[in-house]
Amino acid sequence: MIYNLLMERHTVKIQGFNVDSFTFDEALNFIDKGQVVTINPEMIQTASKTPEFAEIINAAELVIPDGIGVEIGLKILGNNVRRIAGIEFGRKLIDKFAGYPTAFIGAKPEVIHKAVGNLKKEVPNLNAVYIQDGYFKDDNKILNELKTANPKLALVALGSPKQEIFISKAKKTLPETVFIGLGGSFDVWSGAVKRAPEIYQKIGLEWLYRTMKEPQRFKRIFPTLPLFVLKVLKERVTGV
Repeated sequence: MIYNLLMERHTVKIQGFNVDSFTFDEALNFIDKGQVVTINPEMIQTASKTPEFAEIINAAELVIPDGIGVEIGLKILGNNVRRIAGIEFGRKLIDKFAGYPTAFIGAKPEVIHKAVGNLKKEVPNLNAVYIQDGYFKDDNKILNELKTANPKLALVALGSPKQEIFISKAKKTLPETVFIGLGGSFDVWSGAVKRAPEIYQKIGLEWLYRTMKEPQRFKRIFPTLPLFVLKVLKERVTGV
């Protein structure tokens, strides 16, 4: 069975946003349709300034704590919720829905095709019914094509908040589809980018490894991460 009908959502709040407190396996068993948001401090910062984006996050069917900063923030607030890496969750969704129609949207043309090719070697019954790179200008055209393809699972790697906005439109016409925004995951699956060594992943410092490998990410991480932690500390003290 794909979906556990007896499961209910249990969420905790951070900076005004609900985050699901599921374990990895519970989240995987829970989601059968709708939008999965892989939330991190940068997304929370953007959403705090962008009401449209905030509404999308709040309307998502599942919000998993992707960023280590969110896990730290939740612990500061007294919630022992473990990080669920978006790339790993997306990969497990592919296994879960293997054989069902699956769509891939985002990244460079050569990257997405290589990523799907590599995934087919790992998942022989992967049913990729729609493959579209991220270099399109007409959302409506892609949404119409996606509706025709009618996937059960759609993995969207357009970067945030673009991918979440796109998904919020798509799920209106495909309410039975599972959508997840996965940022740079296709680059990793294609082999164009290597993930951090496992030790970095286990101790929650994958972001540091990536920043060392891609120094241009530094401006994106700082001062966002430390400011986020300070805001959460204030939230614990004041409740706001």
